[in-house]
Amino acid sequence: METVTTTHTAALARLGHALSDETRTRVLLALREAPAYPADLADALGVSRQVMSNHLACLRGCGLVEAVPDGRRTWYRLADPHLAPALDDLLRLVLAVDPGCCGPACTCA
Repeated sequence: METVTTTHTAALARLGHALSDETRTRVLLALREAPAYPADLADALGVSRQVMSNHLACLRGCGLVEAVPDGRRTWYRLADPHLAPALDDLLRLVLAVDPGCCGPACTCA
């Protein structure tokens, strides 16, 4: 088994940060299906183009998506081919959530 390094820990922390926001999570899930233009993602997710731009910048900064120039436009895709199956695996997880603890007013921390 591979030893867990600081790099691994940092990568998982970045993924956790990305998934901590519902819009960013929805962007990642959409991009696991196919690359997309920001305007199309904004329309599909029902957010403004400015909000989408901010989320894509965050996801780029986390190293999870990459921008691909296409003439005067830019489209986005997942930065690593392993990310789509990893997201699929996460979707298959079944968690028992205590609604009194885990939510917007979480008292666990």
